[in-house]
Amino acid sequence: MKAREESWPVLSVVVIGRNEGERLVRCLESIRRMNPVDGPVEILYVDSDSTDGSPARAAALGARVIEVHPTRPSAAVGRNAGWREARADTVLFLDGDTVLEKSFVASSLAEFENDRVAAVWGHRREIDPQGSLYNRVLDLDWVYAPGETEFCGGDALMRRTALELVDGFDDELIAGEEPDLCRRLRAVDFVILHVDRPMTGHDLAITRFSQYWRRAERAGHAYAEVAARFRSTDLPLWDSEVKRNRIHGLVLLALSLGSLVLSALLGSPWPVVIGVALLMALVVRTAIKIGWKSSDPATRLLYAMHSHLQQIPILVGQIRYERDRRAGRQRGLIEYKEVPSR
Repeated sequence: MKAREESWPVLSVVVIGRNEGERLVRCLESIRRMNPVDGPVEILYVDSDSTDGSPARAAALGARVIEVHPTRPSAAVGRNAGWREARADTVLFLDGDTVLEKSFVASSLAEFENDRVAAVWGHRREIDPQGSLYNRVLDLDWVYAPGETEFCGGDALMRRTALELVDGFDDELIAGEEPDLCRRLRAVDFVILHVDRPMTGHDLAITRFSQYWRRAERAGHAYAEVAARFRSTDLPLWDSEVKRNRIHGLVLLALSLGSLVLSALLGSPWPVVIGVALLMALVVRTAIKIGWKSSDPATRLLYAMHSHLQQIPILVGQIRYERDRRAGRQRGLIEYKEVPSR
């Protein structure tokens, strides 16, 4: 019994992945380099039907490999398979395309001395923000103010007893599983804590507009599905965001198409000029409002353009969710990343 106690992990790291290739290797190696904690660490890799040899790569780096073959793949399925096999009282969830900051875990475990804290998460930033225009812009998506938050992302430290209390992630969700979990944790008086320290580097790997569109469409699906679940409860989530997204997207479409049609009918470019001027005024206004996210004016301007442009694929994702729900269908995983070469 004593030998078991000495080898029992104080931290379980659950990494999920699907065709991450060398990104997975980089992730697992970063875990091995992290600052030591007060006891053993176990690493579990949960693979969802990869075709690039990821399970073998993970096993070669010392991870315990769990393979799942769900009919409807999702991050929630992988995370649940991981934490339910984990042995430690504290679980660190990572996506296979991330790199762990070596000091994050050692400096964050003390937050759990507060019994109400269920999850602790820090700053996730892009590894190569200059790798593409999309990486540069979407890097600011990860910037949140520290303090108590409504939800965390896929990378987070979590208290195992809290996961057990709410039965973990919802396997039925193909996106938005973390906010859904956090909403259920908050409903039983737990706290989600965002700390002001680096946590992970992320490899978004978006180089084409089609990938950008699918990512935003997936967000729209997540907003709609999660909001529908909690709309009539005492603790709704994302209901107001869904309504704002819908109005925002429809207004942008109406302004864009309306100015084009009016310009054609009148035989004049002025309706288009006025429409573009109105859109740019919205962009500039947003760039000023998000000044706290970045000190670079050009990046803020690009991010402001993204914050408006993404409303259209988000609206599409919401519409497709509603269409599928009424037809009694469930949509499959919406993937935006390319399968890396071996």
